[in-house]
Amino acid sequence: MTDPVIEVSNLTKRYGDVVAVDDVSFSVAPGTIVGVLGPNGAGKTTMLKAILGLLVPTAGEVHVCGIDVHDHPAQAYRSVGATLEGARNVYWRLTVRENLAFFAGLAGDSARDLAVRERHDDLLSQLGLLDRADDVVNELSRGMKQKVALACALARDIDVAFLDEPTLGLDVESSLDLRRELRRLADERGLTVMLTSHDMSVIEDLCDRVIVVNHGQIVADDAVTGLVELFRTSAVRIIVDGPLSDSTETTIRSQYTVESWDREGDRVRLVVALEDGNELPGLTASCIADGGRLVSVNTVEPNLTEAFLRLTRQERDDALEVSP
Repeated sequence: MTDPVIEVSNLTKRYGDVVAVDDVSFSVAPGTIVGVLGPNGAGKTTMLKAILGLLVPTAGEVHVCGIDVHDHPAQAYRSVGATLEGARNVYWRLTVRENLAFFAGLAGDSARDLAVRERHDDLLSQLGLLDRADDVVNELSRGMKQKVALACALARDIDVAFLDEPTLGLDVESSLDLRRELRRLADERGLTVMLTSHDMSVIEDLCDRVIVVNHGQIVADDAVTGLVELFRTSAVRIIVDGPLSDSTETTIRSQYTVESWDREGDRVRLVVALEDGNELPGLTASCIADGGRLVSVNTVEPNLTEAFLRLTRQERDDALEVSP
């Protein structure tokens, strides 16, 4: 059995009375791409910084490649690359190539080494930066600066990459290029990646596994397909033309799980989760009770966005139920 490349045990970070990371534990196998999801303020970035040793945790331990990050940070950092808070990681007055050489040099990789230079050129080519390699970073667009930050994180021959919102500011094509490159590095080199993103398509297309964080705690940890299946119910999207009164809306919301409700004039679009397919006739009858016309009824396939919203909503509602 392959030993985990990342091991987090009972990690906790407090700021006075505020618990930003609350007794978090998990491990990650080599070559795995793990997505970390959570609402704003859930503790994602704090958790990554504590794992990296950039924040001193209140309690808990972190091992990367078998090394205690907080006891031996310099030794652990030899195997780690990271981008946090986007393009602010790089030096804007240096050229793209000079940035890569600098960050690689911190670990003893010389840009004069032919193998290092070839690796940098290959990386710049994969990210569409090779023709801008000798340009000063400050002259680049926001998206290109973000690419430079990513390239710097991968400039060394590392085992683990921690990427906070790596596709932020990238256009669609650049985002797809980045996904392909990370997937290639994971599959061919065994690179382990932990990334946060608000772009669900990045998580769904790229990640082997998803960790959902809310209020500093892990509320789910599973494969993407596992999370989707966890919340798989029969959902339908209904469009109604004509009158649909406020009292009818109140009745529908009280009897069914309404995921969304949009009204444009006399047209209403709603998505409803049904635990039992036998509920559909009653639902459609309610939708036209005021004399409206049923335009369409379609099933809705669940995806990661829906699963995430349901999970965090359920966790919030559960917390409200136990509050005094």
